[in-house]
Amino acid sequence: MKALCWHGKKDVRYDTVPDPIIEHPRDAIIKMTACAICGSDLHLFDGFMPGMESGDVLGHEFMGEVVEVGSENKALKVGDRVVVPFTITCGECYQCKRGNFSVCERSNRNKEAADKVFGHSTAGLFGYSHLTGGYAGGQAEFVRVPFADQTHVKIPDGLSDEQVLFLGDIFPTGWQAAMQCEIEPTDTVAIWGAGPVGQMAIRSAVILGAKQVVVIDNVPERLAMAAAGGAITINFDNEGVVERLQELTQGKGPDKCIDAVGMEAHATRSIDSIVDRAKQAVMLESDRPHVLREMIYVCRPAGILSVAGVYGGLIDKLPFGASMNKGLTWRMAQTHVKRWTDDLLHRIQEGQIDPSFVITHTVPLSEGAGMYETFRDKKDGCIKVVLKP
Repeated sequence: MKALCWHGKKDVRYDTVPDPIIEHPRDAIIKMTACAICGSDLHLFDGFMPGMESGDVLGHEFMGEVVEVGSENKALKVGDRVVVPFTITCGECYQCKRGNFSVCERSNRNKEAADKVFGHSTAGLFGYSHLTGGYAGGQAEFVRVPFADQTHVKIPDGLSDEQVLFLGDIFPTGWQAAMQCEIEPTDTVAIWGAGPVGQMAIRSAVILGAKQVVVIDNVPERLAMAAAGGAITINFDNEGVVERLQELTQGKGPDKCIDAVGMEAHATRSIDSIVDRAKQAVMLESDRPHVLREMIYVCRPAGILSVAGVYGGLIDKLPFGASMNKGLTWRMAQTHVKRWTDDLLHRIQEGQIDPSFVITHTVPLSEGAGMYETFRDKKDGCIKVVLKP
């Protein structure tokens, strides 16, 4: 079969790889019908995540049709149409039973390596380094899904791939980011990053009843999409973020702050961002935490910081004293996808939201390698790429 494979920093290729096979009785094989390039994939493309090996199949946001089912998998049958969450979940361990699916205790088959890096292992993830299990990803014609009797969302008739594809990652990620904020009707919610996750967080915060949603970015197409979703926009190239947020909140600061950027944050008017890039270049720091610093500084005392953006390693010069003394609450996690998907699928069916609004480019899987750079550099107005086999 054909798949998009990682061969090193900025080197993604459309390769021929072995077809997947059933390896465990709970497995299923999915024929991919749609997949996407995620912002987290760019961390792999840019070489910021450890544990990748040449030839690894990429992709963790995908869906398709079941074509083979393991003997113990009673939840699926051939012909079922499913979205596959990017977090692989057994459904039986201590964490899964509590809905903490992104820290499933059984699905990371490289648990010992992850334990050494993180202290305790996270769940297995598709297409996202050998620290998270080394599982082949979904930017491929076929995908093996382990624990498939749990790791799936069945899709009813009448919904297009484009409407439901993002149930596997960015829609529940944006929703969880907003849910972690415990939004109240009087809240101003500030969101850093108007990429795909930020766009979903905007709509989620609006649905959950925030008084005011403000988004910070510098890409005109992203800001226009954010405004269409109900957000007040701040272009950090043209105005000071802290000053504008103070103005919008009568000097009190936003009640809730969401980081939808992660480790590759940058700012054109910020000295700390320049220093972060220099430290990264000489391996004194792995991630760029400009957004975290800004959120700590501007957030209203006793507010909530919700981190949806992915971080992979070490950050420097974080004003933790300010965070502690202001009484800020931090909430963060890789997304517990299955915790949210029943509700979100219902909202799509009811017409409350159509996540396909975020798609700007749809191309064949064979052209996917070139789209990594287009997506990363926001060329051609690119906000979200969908790939079709």
